Amino acid sequence: MRALLIALVVLIVVFFVFVLGIGVGFFLSGDSGFGVGERVAVLTIEDLILDSKDYLESLYKISKDDSIKAVVIRINSPGGAVGPSQEIYSEIKDLSEIKPVVASIGTVGASGGYYIACAADKIFANPGSITGSIGVVAQFVSYEKLLEWAKLDVEVIKSGEYKDVGSPLRKMTAPERDYIQGLIDDVHMQFIGAVSRERELTIEEVNKIADGRIFTGEQAAKLKLIDELGTLSDAIDEAGALGGIEAEPEVEYYPKERYRFFDLFADKINIPGLSRMPQRKAFGLFYLVDIIQ
Repeated sequence: MRALLIALVVLIVVFFVFVLGIGVGFFLSGDSGFGVGERVAVLTIEDLILDSKDYLESLYKISKDDSIKAVVIRINSPGGAVGPSQEIYSEIKDLSEIKPVVASIGTVGASGGYYIACAADKIFANPGSITGSIGVVAQFVSYEKLLEWAKLDVEVIKSGEYKDVGSPLRKMTAPERDYIQGLIDDVHMQFIGAVSRERELTIEEVNKIADGRIFTGEQAAKLKLIDELGTLSDAIDEAGALGGIEAEPEVEYYPKERYRFFDLFADKINIPGLSRMPQRKAFGLFYLVDIIQ
């Protein structure tokens, strides 16, 4: 009898540990696991776009969830690196083939942020939102004069003329400048082509405004860069209607928060601005606008 009682207690303990483990798993992964009903997913893209991994994972999960009938891409970003911006754009285009996608520009959706918005079926922005900035930038710094002042010599051995192009150890030569300008012009034309294609504008029409200028939402509407002036709620309502949701749609936000045990204590360590400081670790081309936020 005693052995049976002990076995029963052990079974109960194991059951509760199992349930607790599932709960902790959902908490750490950021997935509630209990979504019901027809929903609109809101994928928030914010800050500098330097990596596409979390966004691509979210788009994959959204595409596989049949209860999600439509998607809103909420953009609060001045842009970022060309590669990640194009990856996100391409995945959203693929998603729009199976679910309606609406973009909503908040404070700023410019340069790479606007590039991504163009993948949506419809773009909303507030009258005072900042958008546009159809352009590309690459920035370089030269320490040549500093090295001369410090009387330091640097020797570079390379396999080809352009192998160390953009090196901070010396000024760029005229041929190197022309080479980089060619890269920028090519990527710029890719941006112009995407805007022309998605916004149903001619290349000539886009060229007139593709000089890096930013526009308010109201100006962008007149230029046909966006479809409607409206808030995030307006975009969610439109997405729900396009997705055939008759009642008020449930909303699920992405990317999901992933909690680590270290993160539970991270807010106790306060280093102002450190977590938001972008790090450019290598040369790259950027769809980016500098806006003080």
